[in-house]
Amino acid sequence: MQAAATAQSRLLGLQSIDTAIAQLEHRRRSLPELARIAEKQQVRRRQGEQLIAANTVVSDLEGDVAKAEADLVPVRQRLERDQQRVNSGAVTDPKQLNALLDEIQHLKRRISDLEDVELELMERLEEATAGRDEIVAARGEGETELRALLAIRDEQFAELDAELAQRAAERAAAASEIPGELIELYDRIRAKSGTGAAALVRRRCSGCQLEATAADLNRYRIAPPDEVLRCEECNRILVRTAESGL
Repeated sequence: MQAAATAQSRLLGLQSIDTAIAQLEHRRRSLPELARIAEKQQVRRRQGEQLIAANTVVSDLEGDVAKAEADLVPVRQRLERDQQRVNSGAVTDPKQLNALLDEIQHLKRRISDLEDVELELMERLEEATAGRDEIVAARGEGETELRALLAIRDEQFAELDAELAQRAAERAAAASEIPGELIELYDRIRAKSGTGAAALVRRRCSGCQLEATAADLNRYRIAPPDEVLRCEECNRILVRTAESGL
């Protein structure tokens, strides 16, 4: 391929811009906040699952406490009625009175057992509610930290995107001064190796950093200025400069 030496030289400027763009894109992908945001989001997902489980436990225990209280109501009412009958003196038959007193004792034991069950359920509910509240509090703190990280990320994204836009404009301007065929070759090489053009500096390719052989140097030396050279080692476009040592 042939291209004016000036056009080939412009590839180095274009490569410099592309390198700067690649570095900016790498910085954008590698912001330390991104890893912390991902970690916080993962914690938030776990906390969400924990909160659902905790709410289920609390809801179930609330239902159990309500049922335990409901079970106590008829027993207490029965005890109250029996105690009123005894206190009123309406029951005079000794056999009936003894049976009534026995039932009162049975009802009191039954109430005591039911109250023990209710108390245990209430204690479990209190513990479950406290555990759920801890998850809610931790989740709230995590949300605050996550929002702060997102704000920092967005601020840095905005700065990097503005710089990327500026570099993109610079690239478009630089590319417009280079023949299309040369640009196409440069872009194909750059897509494979990351850089499409490298300067020949002191007989060494600045792309792969390998020194050219004597035979290659001789070929570079006698090549016409408009011939597009390629590094024999890395295949990049090799741009001759005043420092090439030819």
